[in-house]
Amino acid sequence: PKLYVQVNTGSEPQKAGIEPREAVPFVTRCREVHGLAIEGLMCIPPADENPGPHFALLEKLSAEAGVEELSMGMSGDYETAIAFGATSV
Repeated sequence: PKLYVQVNTGSEPQKAGIEPREAVPFVTRCREVHGLAIEGLMCIPPADENPGPHFALLEKLSAEAGVEELSMGMSGDYETAIAFGATSV
């Protein structure tokens, strides 16, 4: 299976996912300690905020973590998500 790590880019208490500052170490640990093939990151930005900065953050974290897949964006912001490198919407 393709494994993605959900990142809570808005630090919203009602949403699951790890904090952005934990993303790279978490992916590294999953790979090195547990042998998991993490292929991507995913996020759902806060509904009341511009999604661009959240997508940019996820793109940055994916580069740092060495993952190629980005799952981000919904029907209302998929064009912005694609502009920031989404491989899955």
